[in-house]
Amino acid sequence: MRSFRELKVSKSILKSLDELGFVEPTPIQEKAIPAIRSGNDVLGIAQTGTGKTAAYLIPLLMKLVKAEGDSPRAIILVPTRELSMQVGDDIEELTQFSNIRHAAVFGGVGWTKHAQLMEPGIDILVATPGRLMDLYHEGYLDTRKVRTLIIDEADRMLDMGFMPQLRKILEIIPMRKQNLLFSATFSERVETMAEEFLDIPTRIEIAPSATPAELVQQFYFKVPNHRTKLNLIRHLLMDEETFTRVIIFCNTKVAAEAVLKNVKRKAEGEKRILHSNKGQTTRTNTINAFKNGEVRILITTDISARGLDVSEISHVINFDIPKQYEDYVHRIGRTARANNHGTAMSLINPAEEWHLRKIEKVMQTEVEELDIPVEVEIIDTPKRENQEMLREIDRQRKVDDPTFKGAFHEKKKRVFEDKSKKRKQAAGKKKKSPSKKGRRR
Repeated sequence: MRSFRELKVSKSILKSLDELGFVEPTPIQEKAIPAIRSGNDVLGIAQTGTGKTAAYLIPLLMKLVKAEGDSPRAIILVPTRELSMQVGDDIEELTQFSNIRHAAVFGGVGWTKHAQLMEPGIDILVATPGRLMDLYHEGYLDTRKVRTLIIDEADRMLDMGFMPQLRKILEIIPMRKQNLLFSATFSERVETMAEEFLDIPTRIEIAPSATPAELVQQFYFKVPNHRTKLNLIRHLLMDEETFTRVIIFCNTKVAAEAVLKNVKRKAEGEKRILHSNKGQTTRTNTINAFKNGEVRILITTDISARGLDVSEISHVINFDIPKQYEDYVHRIGRTARANNHGTAMSLINPAEEWHLRKIEKVMQTEVEELDIPVEVEIIDTPKRENQEMLREIDRQRKVDDPTFKGAFHEKKKRVFEDKSKKRKQAAGKKKKSPSKKGRRR
C-alpha cells in the first residue's frame, strides 16, 4: 500500500492528516485519489466506514489549492442533514492549514442563516438537494463557477426520492465539470443513475455491494418479545468496561423512546436520543456530545445509520432488525471505523429471524448466535404481541411460497361456513313461521 506522500498529497493536507493521526490511506483512498486527480469522472463503490469521504475530499482540496472568488467551485450533494454536518466537519479538519472556505447547509433551519454563511464567499458547498435549490431560487447561490460536482451516498439519495431534484440541479450547473458519484451499494438504480450523471467514468469498487466491515464482529440473540429485549439491553449496558460507547438502533421513534425510558435510570453514563422529531439544535448538540465522548449511549433511528463518523464506538445494538437490509450494513458500519475493532449485536424476535436470514444472504456472511445470559428475566409473550408475530410469520411464508394459505386459513374458512349455515337456517325458520296477521285470523 502506498503512503499519502507517495500519492503526492499536498503538504498542507499531509500536515492535517498527521494531526488527525492518519498515516496510511485506506484502499478506496489509494485508488480514488489518483483517479480523481486525473480529471476523469469517477464512480466509487465502497461500504460505509472505509474512508470514502476523505477519498474525494483530499483530491478536491488539492484541486482548489486556496480560497478564490465568492462563488463555490465545488458542490457536494448529500441526502441528510447529519451527513451534511459530518462532511462539513471533515472539510474543517482537512483544511486547518489552508484558507479554503466551505459551508454545510441543510433543511430544518431557516435558509437565511445559511445564506449568511455564504455571504463572505465560499469555495465548497455541502448541501442537501432541497436546501441548495432554496438558496438558488432566493438568489444567494451562484453556480456558474462550479467545476466539480460530487454526489455522495447515491443509493440513499434514490431511496429518499431525490432524483427529480438532482436533475434540476444539473440544469443550473455548468456542463463542463468533473462529476464524482459515490455509493455504498451498486444496485440497478444506482447503475442507471451513474449512466445519466457520469461521462465514461473510472469505476472503483473496493468491496462487494452490502459487504459488512471486516473488523466488525456480529452476533445475535433470539429474544421472545419486546419486554425481554428491554431486560437484555439493560443487562448488557451494566458492563461499562466492555460497552464503553454504544449506539442502539430502533426502527421507530416510539421504540427509541421506550428504550430510552428503560435505560435512563438503570444504566450508567449519559444517554441521549436522536430521531426526526427532535429539533435541529438538539440533534446537532447530541451528535457533537456523542463525538466528544460526553455521551455513552445514543439511542436512535436510521437517521444515524449514515453520516455519523465516530471512531471509538465499541458496540452497535440493533434493538429491531431493519426491514431494508442494506441499512443493516450501514448501521453496523458505525463501529469498527478508522481501523478499530467493533461489535454488532442484534436482538431478534421470532418474526425477525426471517429478515436476519435474508440479511445473511445479502452479506454472504453467517451471524453467530449467542445465548441470553441467565441473569436476564425472560417475560411471557403477551397474547396480542404473539398474534402480531404469528401474522407476520404467515406473511413471510406467503412471500417464500405463494401457495401457502396461512396457519389460520382452514379455521377461518370453517368459521365462515358455520356462520353462513346459521344464516340460512335462520332464514328458513323465518319463512315457515306464520305472519302476525295469519295468527289473528
